[in-house]
Amino acid sequence: MTKDVIALTPRMPDPWAVLAGLLSGGPDKLVGTRGDGAVIQLCDAQGRPLVSVEAPLLVSVEGEAERLLGTTAPPVPYWWTEARATTGVAEAEQLAGAFATRLAALVGGSAWPPDAAGSLAVVKSDGVSVAPEPAAAQPAIDVLTAKVAVVIQDRPVVAMTAWLSDAFRAAAEAGLGLQIVSPAGTTLSPVVRDALGGWPSRWIVQDDRDGYYDGLTGAVLRWQDGAFDPVISPDATEDDPRTPVAAAYQEVHDTGERQLGLTFRMVHPADERLVLGGGLETVWRELTGEPPAGWGTSEPANLPWSPARLTDVAHERAPEPTWFVAVGNRSRPGIATVRVTRTKAGVEEEVTLAFGYGADEEPPLDALPAAAEALAARHRLQSMLVQLRKARRDVAVPPHFEGPGVPLAFVLGAEEVRAMPGDRARRTPLSEQPVRLGPRTRPALYYPLPGNPSDLAGWQDFETLMRHLKGA
Repeated sequence: MTKDVIALTPRMPDPWAVLAGLLSGGPDKLVGTRGDGAVIQLCDAQGRPLVSVEAPLLVSVEGEAERLLGTTAPPVPYWWTEARATTGVAEAEQLAGAFATRLAALVGGSAWPPDAAGSLAVVKSDGVSVAPEPAAAQPAIDVLTAKVAVVIQDRPVVAMTAWLSDAFRAAAEAGLGLQIVSPAGTTLSPVVRDALGGWPSRWIVQDDRDGYYDGLTGAVLRWQDGAFDPVISPDATEDDPRTPVAAAYQEVHDTGERQLGLTFRMVHPADERLVLGGGLETVWRELTGEPPAGWGTSEPANLPWSPARLTDVAHERAPEPTWFVAVGNRSRPGIATVRVTRTKAGVEEEVTLAFGYGADEEPPLDALPAAAEALAARHRLQSMLVQLRKARRDVAVPPHFEGPGVPLAFVLGAEEVRAMPGDRARRTPLSEQPVRLGPRTRPALYYPLPGNPSDLAGWQDFETLMRHLKGA
C-alpha cells in the first residue's frame, strides 16, 4: 500500500467527517497539529506521528487528478485531502487508507489509490511506535542523515505537492540535499526536476536489474555514507570516474512526441498598478489560442487562471520571492513555473514553459515571432530562448534518457538592444540576421537560429551568437 493516500470528494470534508476518519485508529489515539493547524496528525503513545493529514484543498482546475494520479476525479470544483503514513509502519499505512475510506464514505467521492480503500473498522495499532525526532518532525521526510533528507514517493507522478514543498524548504534550511526515491515506472513533474538542483539532491529510481539509479542522469547508485551516491567502477580514475549507467535509463524509444520549451525573463518597474502573469498569458494565448487553465503555489494547481489573484499573493509575500505553477488543459498539455523576485532593477518575472505535442501534431513555430513581439511590446521582455526537443507529450519527465533541446530562436529585449554598444546587436556572424520587433526606434531583436532542429547544430549557432553579443 502506498505511503500517500488521497480522498477526492465533491463536498468539503467538515470537521466531524475529518474527526470520524481520524478515529480509524480508535478513540484513544493521540491527535496533534502542525503548521498552525494546517496539518492534523494521528500519533503514537509518545506523541510521534503515525499519519499526517493536510487541510483539504479545493481544486477548480480540470485534469489535475488525471495528470498527477491517473484517476478520474469528481467534476470541478472538488476537494483533495492528502494523508501521509509514516514509512515502514504497516499499521500507519492501514490507518491512512482507513481514514481516506471513511472520509469518502461520509462525504462521497473516492480514495486514491484504489487499493487504499480498506475496511471502515478500527485499525489495531496498540503498541506501535515510530521513528524519533527529528525525522518524524517533518511528515514528508522519511530518512534524515547528516548529508540528505530522503523522501519516498510511491505515486504515478512525483509532483511538487505541499508535502514535498515543505520537505524542500526544511532540507534547504538545514543545509541538506533532498533525495527522492520512487519505484520504476514513476515519472517526475518538471517542477520537481527544476527544483532538485545539483548534488547531493537526486531523483532515485528503484530498479530490478541495477538496484537504484539516478532518474535524470542514469548513474547507478548505492546507499553509502548516509546518502545515495554513484557506484564507482573498479578501473575508474580521478579524470575518468566511469560511473556505470543503468540499463533501464538507456532504453529509449522514439515515439515522435516533442516539446516546445520557452524560457524568458521580464523586468517591470516596481509599481502598485503592476499585474503579474500577463506575459505568460500572452505567450500561452499566442501559441495555443487560450490562456492557462489554472495556477497554484503547489501541485495540483488548484485555482482558475487569474493574473490579479496571482499578483495579490506575490504582493503579500514581498519582498520575499514567490513561486507559482501554471498548467494547461488536457487538449494541449502545458506546464510553466513563474518565479517573481524583487531586485534593484524592479520586479523580475522568470518563466519556464513547456508544451507537449504528439507525433501527428506540429508545434506552432510560425507563431513564435508574434509571441516574442507581444512580450517585447507589452511586458518589458529582457530575453527569451526557444527550444524544441524529443520528449513526452504529457510533459512529465521519465526515468530514461531524453536528449537536450535544440535552440530555435533567441530574443533580446529593447532595453538590452539599446544598451549594447555600436551595431553589435543588429549584425551577427550568423547566416540569418535578426528580425526587428516593435518600434523602429526602440526595437527588440528576434534571432532565428539556422541549425537543423533534428540535430545539435543549433547549439553551435547559439554559442556563436552569445559570444558575439558579449563582445567575446
